[in-house]
This record gives sequence, structure tokens and C-alpha cells, in this order.
Amino acid sequence: MNLHEPSLETPVEQKIAWARDVLDRRKQILLGDERIAEELSTLKQAILRSREAMTRAGIDEICRACEVHEGGSCCGAGIEKHFRATLLLVNLLLGARIPHTRHDPLSCFFLAESGCVLLARHVICVNFLCQKITARVPESKIASLREKEGLELELLFLLEERIKKKLTEASVT
Repeated sequence: MNLHEPSLETPVEQKIAWARDVLDRRKQILLGDERIAEELSTLKQAILRSREAMTRAGIDEICRACEVHEGGSCCGAGIEKHFRATLLLVNLLLGARIPHTRHDPLSCFFLAESGCVLLARHVICVNFLCQKITARVPESKIASLREKEGLELELLFLLEERIKKKLTEASVT
């Protein structure tokens, strides 16, 4: 089994397969690491706080209206090419249900009818706010959201690094 993360250029389906394989073979080792288990829990709480802030700010409704009434989404096909396989592994560890196939050929691989299936998202997905949002949402709500998102992204980065280290250790032993 190859525990080395696939390159960024690897097709998303292969990154997903790698993440599922690592989860199947190394889940106990990863979740048995107390620090990883704690970081997963802390990250999940930070994600929930970010999502709550998005909802309170009205961003969810703005995005939904854009998708339904204006026929577009920021989650276009190809955005998933930027996602590392470790990010997908983190999502599986968090309990996300990652699809085997793309729902809509014009959208991101991870965008389903109900929205994004990922819990932990790429920095591009977290940080991007279109002009419609920035024009309609008060700056104070955006600032509050950004604070929460910053913590979410920091925790995700640290967790991904810890997982990579653990997988490297596992491949040596």
C-alpha cells in the first residue's frame, strides 16, 4: 500500500481512491493517535461555527438563490483539481460521504444537489466571497465569519500535517 499522498495533478477519482484506501487500512492508527482524534473534534466544531456564521450572515441564501435562479455557482467543474488527497482523507475521517461520481458535469465534483458534501473545504472554497455577497452582507458579519474561517483553516492545516507525519511514520515501520 502506498501511503504517500498522490500529487496535486492526480485525477480527483484517484485521490478519492487513495483516501478511501488509507482510511480502510490505517483508520485505527490515525484515530488511535490522541492528538489526531482531538484535532478532528476541534476542527469539526470550528467548521460548525463557520457554517453557523455563514447562515446567520445570510450567505447560504444568497448562494442558493444564485444557483437556483441565476443558473450559476462558484463551485464550477475543475475546482476539485486543487484539492489534496489528504484533505479528502480528513473529510472521510470526519464522516463526510464522498461520491464516486460527479453529480453535475458543470460543477465541482463535490457539489451535490444539497450543496457541498465536504465538511473540511479547500482554502479557495472557504475564502471566496463573490461581489453579491460582499455588497449585501454587512462588513461586521463578514469580519466575524472571517475570524471563524481563519481558525478553521489553521486547524485543518495543522491536522493535515499531523496526518502526513503519522502516515510517514506508519510507512517506515
